[in-house]
Amino acid sequence: MIDSSAFQDKKAAYFTLGCKLNFSETSTFAKMLQQMGVQTAVKGEEADLCLINTCSVTEVADHKCRQTIHRVVREHPRAFVVVTGCYAQLEPTKIGQIEGVDLVLGANEKADLIQFLSEAWTRNDGKTTVHAVEKTRDIKTFAPSCSRGNRTRYFLKVQDGCNYFCTYCTIPFARGFSRNPSIASLVAQAEEAAREGGKEIVLTGVNIGDFGQTTGEKFLDLVRALDRVEGIQRYRISSLEPDLLSDELIDYCAQSRAFMPHFHIPLQSGSDEVLKLMHRRYDTALFAQKIQRIKAQMPNAFIGVDVMVGTRGETPEFFEACYDFLHALDITQLHVFPYSERPGTAALRIPLVVADKEKKRRSQRLLKLSDEKTEAFYARHIGQEAEVLFEKATRGRAMHGFTRNYIRVELPPTESREEYDNQLLRVRLGGFNRDKTALMAQII
Repeated sequence: MIDSSAFQDKKAAYFTLGCKLNFSETSTFAKMLQQMGVQTAVKGEEADLCLINTCSVTEVADHKCRQTIHRVVREHPRAFVVVTGCYAQLEPTKIGQIEGVDLVLGANEKADLIQFLSEAWTRNDGKTTVHAVEKTRDIKTFAPSCSRGNRTRYFLKVQDGCNYFCTYCTIPFARGFSRNPSIASLVAQAEEAAREGGKEIVLTGVNIGDFGQTTGEKFLDLVRALDRVEGIQRYRISSLEPDLLSDELIDYCAQSRAFMPHFHIPLQSGSDEVLKLMHRRYDTALFAQKIQRIKAQMPNAFIGVDVMVGTRGETPEFFEACYDFLHALDITQLHVFPYSERPGTAALRIPLVVADKEKKRRSQRLLKLSDEKTEAFYARHIGQEAEVLFEKATRGRAMHGFTRNYIRVELPPTESREEYDNQLLRVRLGGFNRDKTALMAQII
């Protein structure tokens, strides 16, 4: 039984590392605790409870998680510290040995955060409790999440886990096999977001296109159902594997009421030989066909692409093939990740190792290519009119928002208004801001 009195008048601080899915989950944890009487601590205020939602996609991510845990314990010495997320699932014992950590929750257990927290917090015997012992095949719970935290856009978790087991990746071990809730339950969450005043929802998950493994439904059916929710004017799909991005889905998005001309598609490598080493389920020909289909239907679509460089087996020739492939593609932005060796992955059996210095050089080349493509895409829209959903500006920053096709837009300080937050406004797009990360705009 949950002792709600233990939560009353307490203050909590939240720390999220990693992806949009983690952000969505953390926002939901905060909402659950708020309903129990827990307030969110303001910046600089010492908290009674600290919740850290971790990532483990790379070795660097692991290091950042450990740094964050130590910093939080140091800055909140009297707080009850909870660690959850992917790193907590993969390294629960290691985290449990960090002084100051009180509770570690794995992938199955975080859905029952309040129950586990209540039991451990009420006992308060100074001992660390670790609940993260399930093997991948036994991770079956789905923790619903639809929240915006302190942001303007909502993040709706539609799927969790992954069945792909690419050779470089630990995510299936951290989050389990692919699973999802029903379309009806997700529509209900979107409708609740609309009642709260939400206008845009980002669909999040680990392998979203694999939606339906639990319920036998299809991702396209989910998209059609969400498109009918009144009040939600924009949807964005956070990431779709190319082999699961059907032509039918592309065609639907092109004429959809609310799904934006904005795609994020993980490529990982533009070399067919490297894709085979990674055990990816497509080749460059299929990837190029998907890009061509999107551009034929939506010429101004924003297309972001994930690329990993320096993976085991990526010879100089394979990297050059990757670079040439990406250079020729009509895409908007590259998200470049240097390969990081992860314990227990099949990639460690591939003999050729790329030196860190060479990984950095390859990353820099692709990042430069990305900047060129993004700037060219933005430049084509200068002088045009667009509809922008504005977001609350952080202190000292210009108010910004995004067009339908995900061009970041900033307002001059003299035109920024607090009441513009979560408003869709027509603007005329001007030139680049100082660091070329956005176009300046004037409200029409």
